[in-house]
Amino acid sequence: METTPKAMKKTILLGIRKTLLELESATKVELSDYLGISFPTISKFLAQMENDREVFVLGLDHSSGGRRPKRYAYNPEYMLGLAIFLERAEIHYLVFNCFGEIKAQGEKSRVLGGDDLKQLTECIQEITEEFPKIRSISIGVPGSVNNEKIFFIPGYEQLQNCDLKGYIENTFSMPVVIENDMNASVLGYQRSKQMQTDLSIIYVYLGKNGPGAGILVNGEVVRGSTCFSGEVSFVPQYDKQNFQQALENASGGKIELNDKAMDALSRLVASFIAIINPHTIIFSDKEVDIFILDQLIEQSSNYIPTEHLPEFIVSDWKQDYLFGLKCMCLDLMIKEIKDTTVSNNK
Repeated sequence: METTPKAMKKTILLGIRKTLLELESATKVELSDYLGISFPTISKFLAQMENDREVFVLGLDHSSGGRRPKRYAYNPEYMLGLAIFLERAEIHYLVFNCFGEIKAQGEKSRVLGGDDLKQLTECIQEITEEFPKIRSISIGVPGSVNNEKIFFIPGYEQLQNCDLKGYIENTFSMPVVIENDMNASVLGYQRSKQMQTDLSIIYVYLGKNGPGAGILVNGEVVRGSTCFSGEVSFVPQYDKQNFQQALENASGGKIELNDKAMDALSRLVASFIAIINPHTIIFSDKEVDIFILDQLIEQSSNYIPTEHLPEFIVSDWKQDYLFGLKCMCLDLMIKEIKDTTVSNNK
């Protein structure tokens, strides 16, 4: 582990941020005890953070003797985060503060077949100009991501093999995280419902960009050896047909859940159950309703014994997606550090 003064400074600042956000408020003594850091060091950091308006004094605590201690809280408006994702003809976004409270949410139109990178960059530029306190960005993409580089994203040629993270970080001078849409969605569902972390969950979305799945096993996102996990369009199902071809052939090129498409989906569900045996499978409420869900449960039982069927749920995919991106951005946001904070740590 790196132990340079700069690294130690970053670790201490991160600890103070996390603790104040977790506890909502604390005195210097409480922070010192909680983090195992000396009182004088905590005092120096808090003094600089208060000067930068990153923290503020809530008031004075009662004293058991001597001077009444100050109680500090984190300023949720000190930094903002931006979660943003591409979905065919639209770019959806969410702006929020350090507490995760939403400051703005919306969507912007994009030109299909246009310069995807340019349109995304221009959209981010507009949002960051309106909210100059944005300090970190999470971006969701409908494609496979390895080490935050996009290597498979059909329909978005300009983003294929693009180092989107590096480009956006260099353009806007702030940290960026890139994630696959379904990985962010399944993570967002788990976090929003505060589910047990040892559960296995699958989120299936037929989508405007082709089908995909987010897979969570024992609380961990499954990415696979080459980060290609969840690309269910390639799952073979019938003679010379994969899952996506079966859906398209069943509905004349459109993704519609008629009888033939339902059979293809139930076969995919059966494959997940046989291989992973998840606790829950989630579907988008824009694609699956309670009636379709009942049909799916019935048809899936043609391939898998009923006692092994998981819980089937419909959820708001867009909000789950944005919540997952928000969580990732918040994790990144509290790690943001300026070299000027507690200069030289002296």
